[in-house]
Amino acid sequence: MSRLVTDTMVVAERNLVRITRAPDLLLAFTVQPVMFVLLFVYVFGGAIIIPQTYDGYAEFLLPGIIVQNIAFGGFVTALGLNEDLHKGLIDRFRSLPMARPAVLAGRTLADVATNTLSVLVLLVTGLIIGFSFDASPLEILAGFGLLLLFGYAFSWVFALLGLIVSSPEAANSLGFIAVFPLTFISSAFVPVESMPAALQWFAEINPFTILVDAMRALWVDQPAGNTVWGAVAWSLAILAVFAPLAVSRYRRAAGH
Repeated sequence: MSRLVTDTMVVAERNLVRITRAPDLLLAFTVQPVMFVLLFVYVFGGAIIIPQTYDGYAEFLLPGIIVQNIAFGGFVTALGLNEDLHKGLIDRFRSLPMARPAVLAGRTLADVATNTLSVLVLLVTGLIIGFSFDASPLEILAGFGLLLLFGYAFSWVFALLGLIVSSPEAANSLGFIAVFPLTFISSAFVPVESMPAALQWFAEINPFTILVDAMRALWVDQPAGNTVWGAVAWSLAILAVFAPLAVSRYRRAAGH
């Protein structure tokens, strides 16, 4: 267990150092989320009718845009793993005296750091354009923790994707196809009640809707229901399903 922890931290550090040496990767965690916020608030915000319990569209939007950004944060894991696999680095890791799961655990742990950065950037942007917390410090911290938990769980989905597909380009395309509809057919950008009946049914059971509603309950004092515990349950379920699948796929890929 001590070797697993140590090796995981080494791999996580390697991935974070790699980002600092390729500054263009930081655009995905800084500039791109800010562009999404500004475009939605100032281009679409005036045309979207939100519940009267919100002070403005920025208050409605920010939890949703942060959740979307957390979901897309795992792309780096998918692309990096696929690249390492096809360049032979995974075989090199296999020849070293290191814990096998550490390669994946380190990758996904590095996503926690990049997700933290993107959340902070989005929050600063939101505060500038009119978002404000209506919650206690404990609720704000609980929201942060819930976001990072969901982001970490979803990184394992991308880890599995990166080990399955044939190229980094395929990982990028398939990941976008999978995540884009899930984030948009949810309560992230518009109220679910405004959707057609079929889409509304899907949006209501969508884990992204549950997480977004939980964030709004924790940060802007909206009705919670069971969304907070539902978001925790979804995060743990995704982690319980995709982490073993990714590790199993990694072992077969490394063995090959």
